Order: sequence, then C-alpha cells, then structure tokens
Amino acid sequence: MNTTLKITRIGNSAGIVLPKEVLARLRVGPGDALHLTEAPDGMRLTAHDPDFAATMDLAEEIMREDRNILRELAK
Repeated sequence: MNTTLKITRIGNSAGIVLPKEVLARLRVGPGDALHLTEAPDGMRLTAHDPDFAATMDLAEEIMREDRNILRELAK
C-alpha cells in the first residue's frame, strides 16, 4: 500500500491526517498511540511499542528461569 500524506499546520505544530484505510490497516483509531521508529530504509510507523515487546521478552525469560520462586511467591 502506497499512500501519500500531506503535512498540515495544526496550531504552532505540524501534523498529518491518516486516511481511514490506513487506520484500519494499523487497527487504530482516535486516541490510540502510534510509534515511529527508525528503520534501515527510512522510518516505520507502527501500532505496537517495540520497547514493550523487548520488555515482555525479558519478563518471559525471567519467569521461565525462576518458575519455582514465582510459584512460592504466588501462595
């Protein structure tokens, strides 16, 4: 999907309007957060937080390693 977006003035700032087709593909709506990350080929706009994914991977690793300790703490 190639979509050209126009930068518009919003008060003292600038913004873009995302067409409803783009919002549907991102599965987001008004009030949701989007994350802009740098990619080798430019910038990437996503609905998921890449930092959160890394944190969850670390949490899952800790939970696997310390399963017995977590069972005791849950009692």
